Amino acid sequence: MKEFDLYPPMCEWLENYLKSKYKRSEVFVVDAHSERLDRVLIKYGIIYDVATGIDIQIDVLGIVKNNNRLKLFFIEAKKTKLTLRDLGQLWAYCKLVDPEEAFLLTSADLGSLNKLLNVYHREDLLDFGDGKHIKKMKIGIWNMNTNAPDMQSLIPKI
Repeated sequence: MKEFDLYPPMCEWLENYLKSKYKRSEVFVVDAHSERLDRVLIKYGIIYDVATGIDIQIDVLGIVKNNNRLKLFFIEAKKTKLTLRDLGQLWAYCKLVDPEEAFLLTSADLGSLNKLLNVYHREDLLDFGDGKHIKKMKIGIWNMNTNAPDMQSLIPKI
């Protein structure tokens, strides 16, 4: 199995998750792994200055539009055990673009992040946001049988 095999079921899950959460909004979910974020957004008529010219490639991108309000959702997919580097990649994207929610999901296991998050309880490593409103990236295991995140593995819990 290759990492890109995870993208279609993750797109489907994210689309269902967003449509149930934002019932009165337009929801778009796209496999964006092969294109820069600014170029993907332009296809949906969205100019997001902070992403323009920056080489950010999100594996799965969710877009929720309601009138003139816009919310972005990120999923970074991994088929290997998670590392601090994986967390750092998503954290950097979140600090630059400030999505509404961001997920780091693996089909393997939490790897070295397990100790940091479950033993040392360093959930502060998941923090991002504008400083006024702190959000947390969500880390977890992708269940290949259900094609959804294993909710018991998610840190922090939804």
